[in-house]
Amino acid sequence: MNIAIDAMGGDHAPKSIVEGTMKAVEAFSDLEISLIGKEEEIRSYLTKNKRISIIHTDTVIEATDEPVRAVRRKKDASMVIMANEVKDGRAEACISAGNTGALMTAGLLIVGRIEGIERPALSPTLPTMDGKGFLLLDVGANVDAKPEHLLQYGIMGSVYAEKVRSIDSPRIGLLNIGTEEKKGNELAKQAFELLKNSGLNFAGNVEARDLLEGVADVVVTDGFSGNIALKTIEGTALSVFGMLKSALTSSLKSKLAAAVLKPQLKEIKQQMDYSEYGGAGLFGLKAPVVKAHGSSDANAIFNAIRQTREMVQKNVPETILKTIEQQKEQKDQI
Repeated sequence: MNIAIDAMGGDHAPKSIVEGTMKAVEAFSDLEISLIGKEEEIRSYLTKNKRISIIHTDTVIEATDEPVRAVRRKKDASMVIMANEVKDGRAEACISAGNTGALMTAGLLIVGRIEGIERPALSPTLPTMDGKGFLLLDVGANVDAKPEHLLQYGIMGSVYAEKVRSIDSPRIGLLNIGTEEKKGNELAKQAFELLKNSGLNFAGNVEARDLLEGVADVVVTDGFSGNIALKTIEGTALSVFGMLKSALTSSLKSKLAAAVLKPQLKEIKQQMDYSEYGGAGLFGLKAPVVKAHGSSDANAIFNAIRQTREMVQKNVPETILKTIEQQKEQKDQI
């Protein structure tokens, strides 16, 4: 299995990318990785080159670049070459921690959509109190959505949760302002009816305050609401840990208490660490495309690679295609 990785994307590239890659090839004997970027910089961190190859390019899509223009004009950018490796069959999946908009554009224009999927969805797995996590989609690939798109998000999320996260009959929740069936705007009301009659294990409406309680294995919403929910969760977690740090270092007594509680606090922080779950999958494309967080360290890159490998092994895009086709056949028969 070959995975192509944009070695120049992210805040800590290429160091964290290379270190995470070396860790992954040591852990998985069936894995080959193509690192794409500035060869001299990559080699300065590459201490093991077993099953790791480099495709050199000096061109990089920056975080400030306009996504569509950058993908179309920077044909030799590391992210564009990465996507073409998948398109041309030399790699089975790809990963980047770079410009999110550019990655979505490269995925759509180069890798291509699964037939029957109208809108791909960007989908991270977020932590829950019980440590199991939940998949949230969409978090920004599409700001606007139709009820049919939310149904497709539910189908794609269910396939991923079952195949990759090994959850039998995953519970699908619809993000809403209340749990009652008739709550929400017209998008939510119509999506509720579609999901209820879809054959999925639909758990009904879920509220944002309950997301971290694990009320659903997959939560679907439009990209606008999903991105706000994601950023709110991230911001709240950072603020809480920041307040705890300030409180536990404010006096000698607090520092002594912190020393006693350090193992438990470390365990809580790890449990709530997004990087343990991998990256955000861009579901609905012909091959796995994964967006790692821009601030990913080596461990986050390793988990993104692990996640991508499992998506390839479990044939997630092919299963999504078959499920969409079955849904269409059932709809035509009604």
